[in-house]
Amino acid sequence: MTWLRALMFGLAMSLALPALAVGPGEVLPDPVLEQRARDISAGLRCLVCQNQSIDDSDADLARDLRVLVRERLVAGDSDEQVRQYLVDRYGEYVLLNPRVNEHTILLWVAAPLLLLVGLGTLVIAARRRSPADDADLDDDEAAVLAELQDGNDRAD
Repeated sequence: MTWLRALMFGLAMSLALPALAVGPGEVLPDPVLEQRARDISAGLRCLVCQNQSIDDSDADLARDLRVLVRERLVAGDSDEQVRQYLVDRYGEYVLLNPRVNEHTILLWVAAPLLLLVGLGTLVIAARRRSPADDADLDDDEAAVLAELQDGNDRAD
């Protein structure tokens, strides 16, 4: 029975959802505004954590950003105005998914472009490579090859 309990505990732990870092004091009383704040926070990067949203981070700066998002929403800002306010204040890095514009176009195009260049290079290299059978042999090499092939035919 002990192993069954351990198995059940392990299963329960693997199915547990991650706890969000939003404290009870941060939650807005209006559920619509709170949902908007959660949606915005999920797309904002914690500036002191490594690739973690402010909604998931326990850092003090992430808490300050969550409070700031909620203050801006209560003040009547739209979702895009809140995001733009944070971008103006902290730069594009605050967005988990950067926008496509003239500053980030290289970021969006570089990976597929490099993949295509690499594939093209492999195709060209494969076409230039000639198989060993197609190599031209001089008369001496052809004679040695024929002699070796005759020796193999007799051994069989």
